[in-house]
Amino acid sequence: MVSKLPVRRFDALIIGAGGAGMRASLQLAEAGLSVAVLSKVFPTRSHTVAAQGGIGASLGNMSEDHWLWHMYDTIKGSDWLGDQDAIEYMCKMAPQVVYELEHFGMPFDRNPDGTIYQRPFGGHSANFGEKAIQRACAAADRTGHAMLHTLYQRNVRARTQFFVEWMALDLIRDADGEVLGVTALEMETGDVMILEAKVTMFATGGAGRIFAASTNAFINTGDGLGMAARAGVPLQDMEFWQFHPTGVAGAGVLITEGVRGEGGILLNSQGERFMERYAPNLKDLASRDVVSRSMDQEIKEGRGCGPNRDYVLLKLDHLGPEVINKRLPSIREIAIKFANVDPIREPIPVVPTIHYMMGGIPTNVHGQVVLPQGSDPAAVLPGLYAVGECACVSVHGANRLGTNSLLDLLVFGRSAGNHVVGQNLTAQSHKPLPKDAGELSLARLARLDAATSGESVAQVASDLRKSMQSHCGVFRNQQLLAAGVQKVLELEARSQRTAISDRSRIFNTARVEALELDNLVETAKATIFSAEARRESRGAQARSDYPARDDANWLNHTLWYRDGNRLAYKPVNLKPMSVDSFPPKARTY
Repeated sequence: MVSKLPVRRFDALIIGAGGAGMRASLQLAEAGLSVAVLSKVFPTRSHTVAAQGGIGASLGNMSEDHWLWHMYDTIKGSDWLGDQDAIEYMCKMAPQVVYELEHFGMPFDRNPDGTIYQRPFGGHSANFGEKAIQRACAAADRTGHAMLHTLYQRNVRARTQFFVEWMALDLIRDADGEVLGVTALEMETGDVMILEAKVTMFATGGAGRIFAASTNAFINTGDGLGMAARAGVPLQDMEFWQFHPTGVAGAGVLITEGVRGEGGILLNSQGERFMERYAPNLKDLASRDVVSRSMDQEIKEGRGCGPNRDYVLLKLDHLGPEVINKRLPSIREIAIKFANVDPIREPIPVVPTIHYMMGGIPTNVHGQVVLPQGSDPAAVLPGLYAVGECACVSVHGANRLGTNSLLDLLVFGRSAGNHVVGQNLTAQSHKPLPKDAGELSLARLARLDAATSGESVAQVASDLRKSMQSHCGVFRNQQLLAAGVQKVLELEARSQRTAISDRSRIFNTARVEALELDNLVETAKATIFSAEARRESRGAQARSDYPARDDANWLNHTLWYRDGNRLAYKPVNLKPMSVDSFPPKARTY
């Protein structure tokens, strides 16, 4: 018997209204497709709004630049784990998507001649690492905010349909494996519905909330990853999580790399600019994994600041009030509110904080989800796309270069949108739903509603975050990771014995948090199992027991399957589309 759940039909369904989702939906809506965008929050509150520093593109407005230099910096930043064909595509497309955004009305900062202002950023260089370059296209320190509002306004103009405060629960696949849509929960009422679509696209963002200290919003719970894993899709390179060097100590709020791009410097308790020791060429603008490890090393060796010597200082008072108020107004506001310091007069206490997920759902440059089958490593899963932070193309590899996150959203959101438009969906009919459509979601909800006693969701989620923070941090080793694997498996079992209290049942937020916990657990399992298995140090995976990069054995992407926590591997693509390869070499800044 067919599911009793109500059904709504669309040509295309996008889960997530951040930069990637709304860039894709814009292509679809302007092509005349029936498109629905599902979001847990109002679109302009999606986490893209928190991005501060800029969008990387070789416009050459400040000095000579070339997309090939940007490509090299991205490959080097990825510690050679990024696929060079995808990286070439992204860096070549970068100027075009930035100019498109400018024509959409994005209020970029300007140079006196009217061109887009560009600031320096960590890891970006001229002439293949020769010197730092200004490549980040910025709107003060609110670039993500400006971008998200620009895209939302264009989507309103294109009559995109938004489902605001809805949560996607599970994918619906037919007997042939094709994705036909999702089950979704209206958060206000608790009603469940099937949203059927000829194409479903995940743009659900990251999952930084699996860690205790994170720059991520509370909505970043890995919903797309959880749905994909439950549907049998592997998760790629999940051991690689970027620690942003500068989160406000004790609060985790992001202090953009743009501060260092504008001339801010890191100091230890001795007043020493310590990055000169670790990265003599690019200093404070080395790649994020290098700066984070350097800060962690300073703290571990007793040169941290404060009563507990557990942070370092970010000094920018020497830039002067005019530069700070013009280029970094939000940073001053954040420092005053969250660190109780005015950066015009005193430094900001900062510490490395979980920021970005390099791994995710494996895709190609068109956003199609890749499901390796037998001898075909590039087989695609019909009907399913993924874009943005929840996807792994892979352009970020083992460590994302700053400014490439917003670029990723634009390039691959646009690319996926164009690929879907090319499918001629309006001429196709909807396939019949399977008889058990929605049953998995209803069973998950029934378990929650039937549980009259058990642990609180909040306690299990808190323990999960603490475990990931302590077992999978900046520096890792076999003992820590093996213990972390067991801890996460215990937490998975505990998550199935949670209960919603009678008092909290009147608020659907309690059900939502319980459903989010399922997704957090899947993400944590993928992360800890992948990290434990990779016996090398590469990019954001720094193992004290395997301190060297091992290209002979580990120049491979990790694929984690939920079924049996199975791991598989596929080679990194070292062949660009049209230029010579950049072979792996030692990574110095």
